[in-house]
Amino acid sequence: MTECKLLQKAELPLEVVILLIAGMTMLIAGVLLFPVSSGLLPYHENGLYGLLLVMFALQIITLGKTPFGDMRRSKFLLAAGVAIASAGIVTGVIPDLSSRIPRLLLFLCFGPGGLALLLQMFYDKGKLRAWVKYGGVFRHLAVGCAAVYGFSLLIALLLWQQSLLTTSQTAAAVLAYGVAIVYLACVLASLYGRYPAKEEPGGGDAALSAEHALLLLMSVFMLLLGLLLIPVNLGMMPFSGSAQLGLLMVMFAVQMLASGSTPIGPFPRSRMMILAGLLVAALGIVSSIIPGILVAALTLLVGVLNLLGGLISLVKTVLQRLKKSAEPRDPVPPVLAKLFATQLTLALLSILFGTATLVSNLLPGLVIGVVLAANGCVLFYLLRILLVLDKLR
Repeated sequence: MTECKLLQKAELPLEVVILLIAGMTMLIAGVLLFPVSSGLLPYHENGLYGLLLVMFALQIITLGKTPFGDMRRSKFLLAAGVAIASAGIVTGVIPDLSSRIPRLLLFLCFGPGGLALLLQMFYDKGKLRAWVKYGGVFRHLAVGCAAVYGFSLLIALLLWQQSLLTTSQTAAAVLAYGVAIVYLACVLASLYGRYPAKEEPGGGDAALSAEHALLLLMSVFMLLLGLLLIPVNLGMMPFSGSAQLGLLMVMFAVQMLASGSTPIGPFPRSRMMILAGLLVAALGIVSSIIPGILVAALTLLVGVLNLLGGLISLVKTVLQRLKKSAEPRDPVPPVLAKLFATQLTLALLSILFGTATLVSNLLPGLVIGVVLAANGCVLFYLLRILLVLDKLR
């Protein structure tokens, strides 16, 4: 019997994954701005800004690609990426926060950044002139890059002067920008399929693998979210649960598309996983931009995924520990014992958070904030252990 096409192996480079989700963000935002302009839907502007900042941070942390070009991955660049991600998270989940700072950050990314990339494309001997000479998919690469960089400059103008176009005209511009980004992502996917070595990110003294970089970003998200929930539950600031769920779903989607990792465990990277990841990303993007529309559904989904993922992880961790204990062997190295304790703690925290999400009023809001902050701290510790294990190997 022939294998189902949806189950066939399919892999996407991380750069293509990030571009696809960024393109989807602009496409969905452009479509939604039309009913928003007619007053048919509410609009959370900071939710869109926060999501875009997280997308830029993802590229910086995972690939060393900044809005101004590729850079050697250093501790400073990693810290800058974490800072931008933190700004995006805070911007998205605190609805009444001034949009001036995130707009300024995005203006710098789209405006000077887009101009710098456009000039590099024209004057770098290894780019535009070489691409035109090679022909084929490289010419599509030149068209895609030129379109993305050109629209970046237009978006920067709209951020600087929001009254430059009407809301409907802005929606059309954002929609066209999304088309350009998705086109570039498809071209890069084809290019990396032919030349897989070219997708490798540059090295540096702070280079992290894709999985470790995504784990770092999730750690920052959980810790920051937990800390923010403390003043929120004390009535000191507002909070957008819709944007929180949206950002979380987008992070899930990146992990699903990049490595096949899901909250309930890893799965083979297939066309079905790509479709599922794109669907999860779409739900997260809509939830970030349109407040309240998907809160009930995504709360149920996140609760179920955390509960099931925690239970599955707990069972696997305990069984592995029992199996190793029954085998006659040398004493377990301390780092592996720490890894077991960390995995066990994460599983229990995931079960607790999932149960609290599904059962309303099970835990006070302050306690949920502490649980999320603890989850973030434990994820940081897990990342440290994994890096130690990599060095030992």
